[in-house]
Parts: sequence; structure tokens; C-alpha cells
Amino acid sequence: MEVLSSRILIRPADRAASLRFYRDVLGLAVYREFGPADDPGVVFFLGQGFLEVSGRSEGGRGSHVQIWLQVRDVHAEHERLAAAGVPIRRPPRREPWGLIELWIEDPDGTPIVLVEVPEGHPLRRDRRDLHLPAE
Repeated sequence: MEVLSSRILIRPADRAASLRFYRDVLGLAVYREFGPADDPGVVFFLGQGFLEVSGRSEGGRGSHVQIWLQVRDVHAEHERLAAAGVPIRRPPRREPWGLIELWIEDPDGTPIVLVEVPEGHPLRRDRRDLHLPAE
């Protein structure tokens, strides 16, 4: 698999506290904010990757981590991974925010989201605006 980009997704029980921790305590730089202005999701820089704090956990405290991996062709990865016996949580589909996502999990049950960024999606423009390598 050729991974083009990745991010760690955190769905905290208390998003405000988590945002304060990552932004104010650790001092991570904000890459972008999205969603409602009064309660946005936030994506932080992590060197070569990103940390996104958004949504809310349905449970209490604990591990609420997902791995986000951008790939060139999510449908090809779906076929390859299904043939290899990887547990498929959800087959590829276009999300309301325009990304095509496939949900799988690792052997421990850690959720992994494989994402294809279609041509014309704002994330492609974001990469060009940042002068990052083309996909």
C-alpha cells in the first residue's frame, strides 16, 4: 500500500478539554478548523502527519483513537484487503464531506480509515496551497 498522507483521529469524551490540552498545553500548531464556529473540529500539525480532535466519544475516558490513511485508490485497496482477510467494518462510500472512505480495523480492533481524496476536493487544494508534494 502506498500511503500518501495520514492522521490520527481522536474522539474525546470532553472535546473542549482535549482541545485545550493539545493546543494550549502541548502547544501544537493548528492546521485547520472545520464545522460550527462555536464548536469546531480542529486538525493539528504533527510533523509529517496530523492530529484531529473532533466529534465526541460515546463512552467515557479511554482509548478512542482511529488511524486515517490517505491512499490513491480506495476501491483497489478494498479488494486487496478483503482478499487478504482483513476485517472490513464498512466498504468504500463517498461521505457527505466528499471523501471516499473505507473502514477497516487492525488485529487489536483499532479502527483504520482508508481515504481517497477525489479530484476537485478542497483537501487537494489545501496541499497545493501549502506547497506540499502533489499526490
